[in-house]
Amino acid sequence: MFAEFREFLQKYNVLPIAIGLVLALAFAPLVTSVVNLVLSIIGRVLGMDPDPDTGAYTFSNWDPGGFPVGDVINALITFVLMAWVVFMIIKALKRAGTDTDAAPTPEATLLTEIRDLLQQQSRA
Repeated sequence: MFAEFREFLQKYNVLPIAIGLVLALAFAPLVTSVVNLVLSIIGRVLGMDPDPDTGAYTFSNWDPGGFPVGDVINALITFVLMAWVVFMIIKALKRAGTDTDAAPTPEATLLTEIRDLLQQQSRA
């Protein structure tokens, strides 16, 4: 039973996924703060009034022409900022020499070896 559990953990890369999830959850408040900062800057530039309850600038209540597009704009800005931060983290890891690619599966390694042997035999 323990061997099966260990095989499961190794086969599906559960530990790296769990570590990534924990880091993402810890990183979420930082991203939220940055998004709120960017939204407040954009709101001030556009001359919007802050939310009277929170004092934050948001597009949530913005509905030009009767179309409630504010939530979509908030989600879009959040997505773009998160994607940019993830891109910068991966770029820094690659620059530092850390391999961010997934390890090849045993099947992929075996297929690569078979391919290489076939190429050697066809040359001979």
